[in-house]
Amino acid sequence: MNPWILYPALVVGGYSGIVALCITLYTLPVVSIRTIGAVGRRIGPLKSGAHDPRAVPTATTDPAHSSYWTHQLRVDALSWVRAAGTTLRQLLISRWLGTNARNLLCGRRPSTPVGRRSGRPSEGAVAATVLVLTGPGYGVGALIGTSAAAVLLLLITLVFALLLGLVGAFLAAAALTLRTLDRMSQWGRRVRMKCPYPGCYQPIDLPVYHCPGCPAVHRRLRAGRLGIFRRVCVCGERLRTSLLLGRHTIAASCPHCSLALPRLLGTTRIVHIPIVGGTSSGKTMLMTAMFAGLRSWSDRGQITVTYATDEDRSELRRLKGQLNQDGWVHRTATQQPRAMMLQITRGRTRRLLYLYDPMGETFQDSVVVREQQYLAHADGVVLVADVLAEPDVRRELGEADTQKAGGARPSPEGPKDTYDRLAGEFSALSGRRAKTPVATVVTKRDVLDQLTSLPIPGARIDDWLGAIGLGDLVQSLSHDFGATRYWAVSAHAATGAGALDGESRRAAEPVLWLLSRTGLPVKPLLTSEAAKR
Repeated sequence: MNPWILYPALVVGGYSGIVALCITLYTLPVVSIRTIGAVGRRIGPLKSGAHDPRAVPTATTDPAHSSYWTHQLRVDALSWVRAAGTTLRQLLISRWLGTNARNLLCGRRPSTPVGRRSGRPSEGAVAATVLVLTGPGYGVGALIGTSAAAVLLLLITLVFALLLGLVGAFLAAAALTLRTLDRMSQWGRRVRMKCPYPGCYQPIDLPVYHCPGCPAVHRRLRAGRLGIFRRVCVCGERLRTSLLLGRHTIAASCPHCSLALPRLLGTTRIVHIPIVGGTSSGKTMLMTAMFAGLRSWSDRGQITVTYATDEDRSELRRLKGQLNQDGWVHRTATQQPRAMMLQITRGRTRRLLYLYDPMGETFQDSVVVREQQYLAHADGVVLVADVLAEPDVRRELGEADTQKAGGARPSPEGPKDTYDRLAGEFSALSGRRAKTPVATVVTKRDVLDQLTSLPIPGARIDDWLGAIGLGDLVQSLSHDFGATRYWAVSAHAATGAGALDGESRRAAEPVLWLLSRTGLPVKPLLTSEAAKR
């Protein structure tokens, strides 16, 4: 080959290679920096809960913003890819190849405006030739530099995607862990959430929570795609998503009847105790005496009693007002009662007591008893026995004692009939009758102590019941239900201005005994109190 032809080709090739190398070293950082800058400008909004026109609202029943990792992350990732592709295409095709390299190949300087047909007037043939020889190296260098930058950015994107995937997996695992811990915590403490309101009494899987910053309600406030540890309401308020994080401090309502629930719901085991008895058997007076007795135990520092809601506090004040004014409390007027709720605490153990006081007429009809759905949740039963209403007992009374018994306003139905309806329907409603404890309370002891026709109730009330002709009731209780214990209480002596502190505590013993069956450590209190008598 003719060396005069080879040497110029080597010179031109070397020159183009040097140009390509220089352009490559120039375009690589320029493309990287400008692409990263374009991507950075597409990220946003940086403030949690701020409006982003790119984000399509997700289908959710709760008024809250989706978590960044579940929705906004995908929106930003697509924006990043589009911004990077647009920047690379604009720099390589539109600017460096479509404008600069094209001008050089035409003998014009790269900065020559598009549409101008010639270079500057001062440029001669030598300058035009140099520019033409620079064009191929410029184009190759721009292509190599942009490609290298694209590969580098792709590797960074893959690493970033891997990190985001790990973060997303961690957050998903955290949400699942929080839900599991909430469930395990409730299961371990045997917490079964139930509505306390009449006509509902439904099991509650998750209450409806009310945002403290606006009227919005959140029906599925738990760890998930709307927030792991916190959820951002549409008003900007941050709400805790787990009981372990304090979700129970937010005001809540029943998802079935929309009535307010106690804040302790979900964190404390609920103990359902219905008070069963006939009309005018002294149920409501006994319940008032029980509250007075629990307060007496609390004043002695042996347990702690607090109201679950302000409504419970108001109801007890109303009962006390009736007692102070009339000497007794008016009978219950609702077949399906609202549960009176108290928190009972001893040591580190606490229980949320649901105490039901239905009207006495409820247990005169089996169909109506079947409608008492709270019986299906009962952890124990307080059976109120007005023995003065039992026909066999009334026949044993003398004339003077009959007048005294009539002044006590006995129930129109004896305790055996009430018990028979309760036992028959309780088995169908609960399915746990053989395991359910029953505290049987003989009421109106202040009158019974005055009767000469009957023996005076002693320490063994079950033996006394057998002695006055109610032995079959005692046998039925021991056969049909679980553990049973008996008390005789004077509700009048346990309440009011002249209440006897010892009688008040005695009135509360049936409830404390039933609570002890659920694990509340109050058996030593009952034992020491019994030893004093």
